[in-house]
Amino acid sequence: MKPFRRLVPVAAAVLLALVQPVQAQTPPAPAPQREAPEPPSLMDAQLFYEILLGEMNAKGADPATGFALLLDSARRTNDSRLYQRAMEIALQARSGESALQAAQNWRLAQPESREANRYVLQILLALNRVSDSIPALQRELALASATQKPQLLAAIPALYGRVGDRALAAKVVEEALDKELRHPEMAGDAWAAVGQLRLAAGQTPQALEAAQTGLKLQPASEAPVRLALQIMGPKTPAAETLVRGYLDRYPQKGEMRIAYARTLLDAQRYNEAQQQLTTVTINQPELAEAWLILGALQTEENQQAQAQKSLERYLGLASAQPEGEARQRGLSQAYLSLAQLAEKRQDYAAANAWLSKIDSPSLQTTARTRRAAILGAQGKVDEARALLQTLPTNTPSEARTRLMAEVQLLRSQKAYEAALQLLDSALQSSPDDTDLMYDLAMMAEKLGRFDQMEKLLRDIIAQQPENQNAYNALGYSLADRGLRLDEAHQLVTKALELAPNDPFISDSLGWVEFKRGRLQDAIQILDKAFQSKPDPEIAAHLGEVLWVAGQRSRATAIWKQGLSLGRDNETLQDTMRRFNVKP
Repeated sequence: MKPFRRLVPVAAAVLLALVQPVQAQTPPAPAPQREAPEPPSLMDAQLFYEILLGEMNAKGADPATGFALLLDSARRTNDSRLYQRAMEIALQARSGESALQAAQNWRLAQPESREANRYVLQILLALNRVSDSIPALQRELALASATQKPQLLAAIPALYGRVGDRALAAKVVEEALDKELRHPEMAGDAWAAVGQLRLAAGQTPQALEAAQTGLKLQPASEAPVRLALQIMGPKTPAAETLVRGYLDRYPQKGEMRIAYARTLLDAQRYNEAQQQLTTVTINQPELAEAWLILGALQTEENQQAQAQKSLERYLGLASAQPEGEARQRGLSQAYLSLAQLAEKRQDYAAANAWLSKIDSPSLQTTARTRRAAILGAQGKVDEARALLQTLPTNTPSEARTRLMAEVQLLRSQKAYEAALQLLDSALQSSPDDTDLMYDLAMMAEKLGRFDQMEKLLRDIIAQQPENQNAYNALGYSLADRGLRLDEAHQLVTKALELAPNDPFISDSLGWVEFKRGRLQDAIQILDKAFQSKPDPEIAAHLGEVLWVAGQRSRATAIWKQGLSLGRDNETLQDTMRRFNVKP
């Protein structure tokens, strides 16, 4: 629900405005052929005194009298500002029913006023009179023009989002939108609104049904598809079927395909996301956003040459875009990815040059953090830490960002003890912070303090039974040390149930199977994980299993591919060293 608009309670301003002609709020109409003569002013001494007295009572000890006087003045003048002022007085006095009375009086006096009707609708919802809001919502739709209705329908889930009984909200909105749900040009947007509220109420199957119904009635509508993207997941394959079917029918919908790619990225389905983005860049090469996301993904996947081309293509397209915050933010994101590519080439001068171009306020902290990382890579650790100390810590989020940047810097320099001390100190201040507990556990493992690591991870699981990372980390650590392999298998399997598409958890499962002596199962799992996410650590594990299984040529090839992805990966280097394979 949108917040009530606050009005300036200044009696003089209201009084002065009333000296001018009063006009009822009506929808825009064609310009008259000739100017109508101005009606006489409604202001007289009695009205002036009534408004002034109303304001004095409102600011004093009797807001009820002030409300009554202002409402009476509003009725006499039919002035919307006085109705608004009466509502404000009631709201300040925490009298929702009085505010509703003023809004309803305003709506009766000016039946074509959308603003008056909106106040009625909002106040009804604030008073939790959800069922009573049906006529107001229907009136709002009736007053809206054809071009305004899609935007209004899209805003309904937010309007009803604060209702405590979300299932009731979905039911009420569905009843209110009966006409729109059957209209061939509005059904998609209307069903999407109902579906959003069903989804918020935890009614996922019913939300999916709404998306399917909306798309069936209005096949070209994007709203049901965007709803399906929110529903997409391992347990709702029909939602993705809806999305893919839509994109097959409308291949030119590049922005929708980009949205689908973003959803795939959130699900860590990187290869599929890249395929969708590549399709957009081929079919609609003028869409700058596709090149930006593709370049960032290629950067993360260590496809350096392709990433450089994609990002440069984005810069060329973005240069023709109008100035604005979105363009500034997009350019800064591109500069950040280009700096990352230069850093991987150890071209630190170029990396810093790209970082210096970033002017988006939201990315300034990230840019400074990357500069610190570059200093660390050059062995200038003290300078790097000093730079990180200049990061703002005005909010808990900013303080966490600075802490983790310093921890990551220390970890990259293998200063594990110093990093552990930083995390331990932070955890003492926030003992229930499971993210800090997890990071501390990982640092304890680096130092060989396995008992401390296991206790921390089990504490996380006790507090957050759905935390897949804790299950995965504990299961992998047990397997890596050859301990309690059945328990390790249970832990990693649980993690994979919670995050079925995570290639790193699949990597852990493959490693557990290897430790259990199940080589073929391990190869199959690790092969799939490496195809999904080419990563040097997964390459290290897959190569080792292949080597032990007698496939030494392929193992060597996988290791070399892993080196091309990340030559500095400790796990990969240690693995190749153990088997006397030269880089």
